[in-house]
Amino acid sequence: MKELRIRTLAAVFLVAGVLSWAGARLWNSVGTLPRVPLAAPIVLALIAVVLLATALSLRTRLKAQRERRPGAKGVDPMMAARSVVFGQASALVAALVAGMYGGTGVFLLESLDIPARRDQAIYAGFSVLAGIAVIAAAFFLERVCRLPEDDDTNGTPAPAA
Repeated sequence: MKELRIRTLAAVFLVAGVLSWAGARLWNSVGTLPRVPLAAPIVLALIAVVLLATALSLRTRLKAQRERRPGAKGVDPMMAARSVVFGQASALVAALVAGMYGGTGVFLLESLDIPARRDQAIYAGFSVLAGIAVIAAAFFLERVCRLPEDDDTNGTPAPAA
């Protein structure tokens, strides 16, 4: 399984942001701008919390398994792999959504004197922050589920997770 790359996520964020900014300018010239839903940052924050809770749970279980604690509940490798795939997919979608709302938010910065547009800019800003939280939680989950590398210094493999 390939690891997440920050460059890929940054590229998705930037392309979505530029396209969203251009789309917002075009849409505004035709009439009204689509709304940034209040639920956007809330849903992204909930996804970040789920990813973080999953990572913390897996980290605790893996540590107990490594220390061979009696009664320690092991981690099924397929469950760990599914968790990582969920984290990676969430990070890609979060980069896309955060870029989209970031571009819209940048466009809305021009008209902060209008209360409705100011509220939309705030929602867009919180959506970008929540998207970054999803990406950070996905990287943490991926790090927790990473298998130890082989130890090349003494020729013996590292213990398996």
